[in-house]
Amino acid sequence: MRATTTSLENNRVKLVVEVDGPEMDQAIDTAASKLSKQVTIKGFRKGKVPKNVLMAHIGGPTALRSEAIRDAIPDFYAHAVADTMIDPISQPDINITAGEEEGELVFEADVEVRPEVYLSGQNELRVTIPSPVVTDQEVNAQIDRFRETDATLQDVDRPIVTGDLVTMDVHVQQIATDEDPLDMSDFMYTVGSGTITSGVDELILGMKAGEELKLNGNAGPGVVATYELKLKKVQERELPELSDEWVQENTEWQSDEEMRDAILDQMRRMRIVEAQMAQRDAVLMALSDLVSEDVVPNALVQDETNSRLHDLGHRLEQQKLNLETFLQVTNQSSDQLLETLRADAVRAVRVDLALRALVRAEDLEPTDEEIDQELETTAASMNMTPELLRTNLRDTGRVITFRAEVGKMKASRWLTDNVTYVDPEGVEIDRALLQTDQSEDLDA
Repeated sequence: MRATTTSLENNRVKLVVEVDGPEMDQAIDTAASKLSKQVTIKGFRKGKVPKNVLMAHIGGPTALRSEAIRDAIPDFYAHAVADTMIDPISQPDINITAGEEEGELVFEADVEVRPEVYLSGQNELRVTIPSPVVTDQEVNAQIDRFRETDATLQDVDRPIVTGDLVTMDVHVQQIATDEDPLDMSDFMYTVGSGTITSGVDELILGMKAGEELKLNGNAGPGVVATYELKLKKVQERELPELSDEWVQENTEWQSDEEMRDAILDQMRRMRIVEAQMAQRDAVLMALSDLVSEDVVPNALVQDETNSRLHDLGHRLEQQKLNLETFLQVTNQSSDQLLETLRADAVRAVRVDLALRALVRAEDLEPTDEEIDQELETTAASMNMTPELLRTNLRDTGRVITFRAEVGKMKASRWLTDNVTYVDPEGVEIDRALLQTDQSEDLDA
């Protein structure tokens, strides 16, 4: 079999496949063997019908050849895709141009292929992730949380600040409803907690005991109410003195210094893990932003959307739920769900195209040795030999797909080692911190 390609417009390729006589003869024999197990001819057992008898029964050699061509073309096409290393993203339009009745079989396949995207700016990428650095203020705040468990309340006669405990009478009247008003006496509210309604924490700052506050705010989904607050008493939490004696009596540590060091170590490890977990997604998002949505083929988006919808259906089925129930629980319509899935699909396709482009831009094409190594690893995980996996990839036309996945893994490693990481304030993060393994410490 021989295959050649010609590039067409709009990311399409014409694949011309020529199948010689011996291969067609083998395809015909395969078709005859299959049909002999399906047809019933008097005097013969299924699977034992001679070829000449079978041909006479189904309409002659031409009919058998037609059956063979119909069965074999998908395999011929897959082998041609593997041999030419094109990357189809849609079903081909196939047209037989010669050999339908005898001789060499020739067919053309017009198919859309994955576009090649070209990147710029990958060497200047700045990726924002959570900071792995712990400040003294954060450690002190965590220590204060321990001290708050042993705090005492002291009345104060000064303007209210965040963290104060305010005793108040609360009157809530919903607007445009028939609901009875809600009254709460001596309600104790921690300023900054946001547990009454939006706006309270901002307006109450600077007020004093004896004053009143009135505002409109949300009282539930789609419900607005008038809140009247009578401030009766303001108290502040007085934290116990931080001493070695207090630490010994109230914590697992033996001294202030030991407590501080332990909290710092734990917070630092947690921050590093948090930053590491955010790394991959943040890097891929930043890279995909270098690819315009305009170049994303609809065929890839539609395929990815369908795949995500299928996965969702499978997960719901495992939980004994249906799509209708899921839509009700998540308070969305089917159109909204599809819109969300499509948006996620577009982003996933942009990531894929960007990684492939990075492979080309930074000369990261996998070597034959790297392909062989990954074949062995993948085959072992699938309980098959590398040779069988290699054959399966060619038979299904997925040789280029496997090679691309290996290249994308190299591209991901390149990104991890070459982008600049910054915290939300724009401060560059020491890469060595992100390469520290914290898993054993956290498990302990």
